[in-house]
Amino acid sequence: MSATPSGETVDPAEVAKFEAMAAEWWDPAGKFKPLHMMNPCRLDYVIGQIAAQFGRDPKGNRPFAGLRLLDIGCGGGLLSEPMARLGAKVTGADAAARNIPVARIHAEQSGLEIDYRHTTAEALAEAGEVFDVVLNMEVVEHVADPPAYLRACHDLLRPGGLMICSTINRNPKSYAVAILGAEHVMRWLPKGTHDWRKFLTPDELRALIEGAGLTPVDAKGFVFNPLSWSWRVSDRDLSVNYVTASTREPEKR
Repeated sequence: MSATPSGETVDPAEVAKFEAMAAEWWDPAGKFKPLHMMNPCRLDYVIGQIAAQFGRDPKGNRPFAGLRLLDIGCGGGLLSEPMARLGAKVTGADAAARNIPVARIHAEQSGLEIDYRHTTAEALAEAGEVFDVVLNMEVVEHVADPPAYLRACHDLLRPGGLMICSTINRNPKSYAVAILGAEHVMRWLPKGTHDWRKFLTPDELRALIEGAGLTPVDAKGFVFNPLSWSWRVSDRDLSVNYVTASTREPEKR
């Protein structure tokens, strides 16, 4: 286990929540059932944005070959593994130490080479690591200092790089769906997994992203349909789960 670097934005209480659930990452009926259900929708968005930013054909053979990608808060590797299959050189980072062995074992069983590390965005940035793509999915609502965290994400991107950041809106509907519905009624997640007060509205997240020196280029909603029991990407409905894409501007010559 590596030491946690000083001066970073990790919230120990938030890390403890996910460490307690680490062994269940790859159980589609377990405590991460909501992420398994959402993952095809998330992947469609992520793949489309990366392909558009770097001029890749997502239907080609290993279309993301040559791209270095960081999956922050990688958990058990639900996004890291498909990115590796698409050809990206993937680093998965997580502040919860117990997630890393789970992710490593599953990747080995899947025949995938992924560089999983127990570390933080700030520690990687301090070490001078840079990536073409940073996946920052369902993390920002769990950190202690979102502005500092997003500045670290900026520093991790090469000029011309792409960050994809998803989180949960803060309004009465999101409280009803993400807290009461997911944690208390459906019991998809343990009670207390999310703190509604730490959710960010799209305007708040956009301001934080811009304040970190990145340029927002897209925002969409992830919408759950209880009738079809499936998720879809929405151009207009960002009322609960939503995702953004932003870029680091290329250096001027």
